[in-house]
Amino acid sequence: MTPPSGSPGPDGTADMDSTADFGSAQRLMTQFTAQLTIQLDRLGHSGRPGSRPGSRHDVRRGGRDRPPTLVAVAHGSRDPEALRTVTALLDRVRALRPGLPVRLGHIELNQPLLTDTLAALRGEAVLVPLLLSRGYHTKQDIPDAVAAAPHLTARIAAPLGPDPLLAEALHARLAEAGHRAGVPHGAGVAAPCGTGVAGVAAPHRAGVVLAAAGSRDPDAAVDVARTAALLSARLGGVPVLPGYASGSGPTVPEAVRALAALGHDRIAVASYFTAPGRFATQCAHAAPRIAAAPLGAHPAVARLILRRYEQTLAFAPLSPPAATVGV
Repeated sequence: MTPPSGSPGPDGTADMDSTADFGSAQRLMTQFTAQLTIQLDRLGHSGRPGSRPGSRHDVRRGGRDRPPTLVAVAHGSRDPEALRTVTALLDRVRALRPGLPVRLGHIELNQPLLTDTLAALRGEAVLVPLLLSRGYHTKQDIPDAVAAAPHLTARIAAPLGPDPLLAEALHARLAEAGHRAGVPHGAGVAAPCGTGVAGVAAPHRAGVVLAAAGSRDPDAAVDVARTAALLSARLGGVPVLPGYASGSGPTVPEAVRALAALGHDRIAVASYFTAPGRFATQCAHAAPRIAAAPLGAHPAVARLILRRYEQTLAFAPLSPPAATVGV
């Protein structure tokens, strides 16, 4: 218990000055808390007991409790597993944020199409592209779809990539496929007992090809290169080279050969795709040993979708016309 003002402290001396300082600090903290509460209320974060981001008390606009709808925008694929994977991913998003309305729209090939999803909505929406880099779809197709739905108040989030959460998911998929980083170059490993081999065995040198869809947009290549750097760091410095299924090279086989020419003999292909499809299958077939599964419904991807949604709402209030919010 704190001694009263003027009573001896632990060292036997009076503590009047420290008590006064404590009272001043308390008053400052009370004022700071009050000001912070006012600011949070203005942002719609009430701080009520039990409230959390995405709950019905989180985003209040125009006097309504319902938060803006999260519209996940997938590319679409003829592979039936793609739709199942995206559906599972969005189920994970809903589990993370109960009460948040989540809808799906495809750019092409699958139902529901994005234009149909937007036509059925009313009020406010945040579109989160399930795409991994900037390109034509994020710069043209999605804004065009929003422009064709003038009844909505909407914002468009940045694509999912690059982001450390994607490096986390890619790392996990590689590990699931059996990829190990191996021994650093030059370290060597002891020869197994009984082999009759003296000295050290030649070390394995790991390398990874980050297989991506590809695009003619130079921004896409920049984004993929940044993800390759994030994954390399996540793997402890293992080299990661981008390889593409389309657009300007290098292709995945070319990236594999480049790593092999540098002496890497344990090469894996990381599948930088949200869901299975033609490109993901094509890239997996080019793997010399290990091909990881696409990102799919990994928990880190679900968290990233919600991060993009929240970043977009925090960047600017919802108001027409729709605009892409960079992150």
